[in-house]
Amino acid sequence: MPGLPNCTGKEAVKALKNLGYRVVSQNGSHVRLKLSDHATLTVPVHHGKDLAPGTLRAIIRRSEFSVEEFSDAL
Repeated sequence: MPGLPNCTGKEAVKALKNLGYRVVSQNGSHVRLKLSDHATLTVPVHHGKDLAPGTLRAIIRRSEFSVEEFSDAL
């Protein structure tokens, strides 16, 4: 099992877009993404800051992709 990658919110949004998600809205520094029938994901995009490990883990879990699939999309 691969470890959790370090990435910024901007990189996480890019990876999720590579996995098929699309940006539906942005409110301040929070981007909302949606995949056809899945729940909406909210990713905080704070300039130059990596996502906290727990936040990234929750985003990946909610996206229903594995850590490995997410890492490959980065």
